[in-house]
Parts: sequence; C-alpha cells; structure tokens
Amino acid sequence: MKERIYVCHTYYHVYVTFLKELNLPVEKRGQATLLLSRMSNDFEQLKDRVGRTGLFEQVLEYDEKRPEFFPELNSLRQDKGNIVLNMLERIRFTRMLSRLNEPYVPVNFREYREIYVYCDSDPIGYYLNQNRIYYHALEDGLNTLVHMDEARYANRGHFRLKVFFSRVLNLIVIQNGYGKYCLDMEVNDIKAIKYPCPRYIEQPRQQLADRLSEEDRDLILQAFVRDKEQLEKQIQECGKTGDKILILTEPLCSLDVRERIFRDLTAHYSLEGVVFLKPHPRDTLDYRRLFPECPQFDAALPMEMLNFFPDLHFKKVVSVFTEMQSVRFADETVRLGADFMDRYEDAGIHRQNELIAGN
Repeated sequence: MKERIYVCHTYYHVYVTFLKELNLPVEKRGQATLLLSRMSNDFEQLKDRVGRTGLFEQVLEYDEKRPEFFPELNSLRQDKGNIVLNMLERIRFTRMLSRLNEPYVPVNFREYREIYVYCDSDPIGYYLNQNRIYYHALEDGLNTLVHMDEARYANRGHFRLKVFFSRVLNLIVIQNGYGKYCLDMEVNDIKAIKYPCPRYIEQPRQQLADRLSEEDRDLILQAFVRDKEQLEKQIQECGKTGDKILILTEPLCSLDVRERIFRDLTAHYSLEGVVFLKPHPRDTLDYRRLFPECPQFDAALPMEMLNFFPDLHFKKVVSVFTEMQSVRFADETVRLGADFMDRYEDAGIHRQNELIAGN
C-alpha cells in the first residue's frame, strides 16, 4: 500500500503540498506521489525540478479533461426548464464525465492510504466519488471560501435537496466538502467562512510556512525558481530602488478589460513609487510586452515565496481579489475587492456570496 497522493491543479497547490510534506517528520518524507493536472496550468519543467528535490517518491502528470473536451456531454449541460429534468440530466452528466475521464487517470487511487485533492469540482472529484474512493479535499486558494462559496453559488435553489443527492445518494457531485466520499476539507480560516460545512477542518497555511527551516525554504526554491541567478540579481536591483509598489495581477475578466485594469493601477501607483508586477501563473495577458516599463517577477513563483528573501521589501503590495495575509515583505497591503471591480464589469459577476442568501 502506498502512503499519500496529492492532485494539484496550480502552482499554489504544489506550494501548499510542499508545506504539508515539509511539516511531517523527516522519516515520513519522500513517500508521497505528486500528481500534476495539466487541465488548468502549463507546469513547464516543474515536474523535473520537483523530482530533483527528492521530497516525493513520484512526480507524475495527469492529462485531466474538462467536460468541454467531450462533445457527448454538451446536451446534458443545457437548462431543461425545471428541476426534475435538470437533475436527471445532471445525474447522467456526473456518471458520464467520470467514465469518460477514466482512461486518462494515470494511477490506481485505490493503492493509496490517503488522497488529497485541491479542486474536487474538477473531473477528478467526479471520478473519485463515482468510483467510491475516499479522499481529503483542500481549499483551492488562500481563503477562497471566504469570498466565494462556489458549492452554494453553483447550486443556488434547492441547495439542501442537491446536497442530499450528492452527500447521501452520490448521484451528483457538489464540491468543497459535500461529496459523499469526501472525508473532510482543509481550509485556512473556518471563522471567516460565512457558510461553514461540518466537514471543514482548519489548518492555517501561514502556520505551516512559519515552521519551515532554512533548508526547507531552499528546497522549495529549488523546485519553483526557474532561474535563481536572475531572481537574485533582480532582488539586488530592487534594493537600489526607493519606494516600491508591487501589483499582483489576476486572471480577471476579458483580456482587454484586464489590460485596462492594470494600466489604471500602474498609472495610479506609479505616483507613489516604482511599480513592480507579479503576474498570476494563470494570467495569460502578456505583461512583458504590454508593460515593459515595469520590472516583473516570474509568474510561476507563488507570491508567498517572496517572503523567503530577507532583502526584498516593498512599501505596498496591491491586489484586486488575492488574499495577502501571508505577506511579510511589505509595509502595507491593499486588497481592492468587489467595489473596485464594479468600475469595470457588472457587479453580479464578482459578488457571488451576496447571491447565495436564502438558497
């Protein structure tokens, strides 16, 4: 029997997985499998770099397929006009999505004692539930459920009935602790979540990061930094600059609106100091071409890892929705939030939690 497997969809998931493994006793390290789903991210050479750290027994890639990949699912995703017909189609969709993805699953999950999944809303969640394989879920990002309870938002209207179909009957899948074979879901801060689920368990991610030794941090850098020499040179150059503002980009809205947002932000904050950009790993806007005047960090580097460089410091770090509780490398953090986004798109797009009440 193998010990553990982690199914990761983003660089941040891999970072948290490193934190979890490095918080284990030394004798338990090196026994886990890291499974990189290529559905949401191009991990480039991350697999090889992680493999060279020796922290994992295996590092594998997973060619997980979105529902859109299978044309036979299209008709099952259309609104049939009432809850009975929609539920019947959803049951068919759940079974078929699991079955269609099965040929792409690269491991036998039944061989593992513990399975950890960051996005059980993705096909892997359907596969595990439909095959009656127990797993642990983990919060997708830092405090994701605080700002958007995707399970409740996606299942507005008759939520309790839908939970019964998922948690008890296993006929459909609801993510984030509501799947029948989800044992529990690890979140960063239960108290901040408006609609708690009985299966939530709390594990503050900063607590895991604070326990790292210098050797542990070096191991993480070895995995994530594509060009350490260039990064160190960049940090040295930062030290020669006066007031610095770091803006975190995010894969928001359409590309043209996104460009307008970050042009407005760079123009505004350039009045306070030199603006640096840290592109989000899943942000496809070409910031190096569009913002050549702004020094930029590697998109693949999780923002939290900037804490590992004691000589790097900013006057202010600015984001739209990204949580910044873990930022230790700035005097001030600014999270602009939904009010800011109302200037650029319809408020209903990014105020999902406000639409959940009563459902």
